[in-house]
Amino acid sequence: MKTHEQFAEDLTLYALDELTGSDRQELEQHLEGCVPCRREVQFLRGDLSLLALSAAGPRPPARSKDRLMRAVAAEPRGVSAPVRHRGLSWALVPSLLCIGLLVWVGTLLQKNDALHHNLESLAALYRGAGEQLVQAQERLRLLSAPDVVQVSLNPQAEPRRPHATAIYSPSQKRMMLMASNLAPVPAGKAYELWIIPMEGAPIPAGMFHPDEHGNAVMMDHPLPEGVVAKAFAVTLEDAAGSDKPTSPILIVGSGL
Repeated sequence: MKTHEQFAEDLTLYALDELTGSDRQELEQHLEGCVPCRREVQFLRGDLSLLALSAAGPRPPARSKDRLMRAVAAEPRGVSAPVRHRGLSWALVPSLLCIGLLVWVGTLLQKNDALHHNLESLAALYRGAGEQLVQAQERLRLLSAPDVVQVSLNPQAEPRRPHATAIYSPSQKRMMLMASNLAPVPAGKAYELWIIPMEGAPIPAGMFHPDEHGNAVMMDHPLPEGVVAKAFAVTLEDAAGSDKPTSPILIVGSGL
């Protein structure tokens, strides 16, 4: 029989759904009676949801590279030293100067075009980085609120399958949802998050779709004024949304 510490070493593999066979069965039996290990699995799954949705920075347009390479290829590789010929007519000097001037102007135009497109690429990178910074600041502001609450939503019928975490702040009137292991939705359908208040009917709190890995994040959603969340739940509804749940609850978690 494994000790508690030995089971703790398998929690990360279990959260990644990489633990199989008898090791998985023994760990699941241990989790039924171990509250700290269950809480650690929930935190690990929440962290994995954030990592899966980390967005990579924007790439510069492919045409910038093509144009830069064309400009480099057109660059003169060197200027040959003028060859003196006896009997060269001075009448050719103005023509040669004009040709040299045209070549110089052409080179400058090519360099200017390459610089212009490089500036466009840098501007796109700057805009993308600015958007990511704003999103990160919003997440940090919510997560660092003094009254922030984190609610783990677990499946009612199928443990270890879909999982979600709702984070909300009554003072900031904002909330976010992170989910993982969600099943693909049929055409015309979407997942809908519900706030179950202390009194009254469930309140719709937003629609979301999982990615190809079953992960989803619903960011910076407004929290209704004056609502005290008793619990959160997720159902499968029409993509346009519903005013009340029309299908069984898939995952649910207490907000208290």
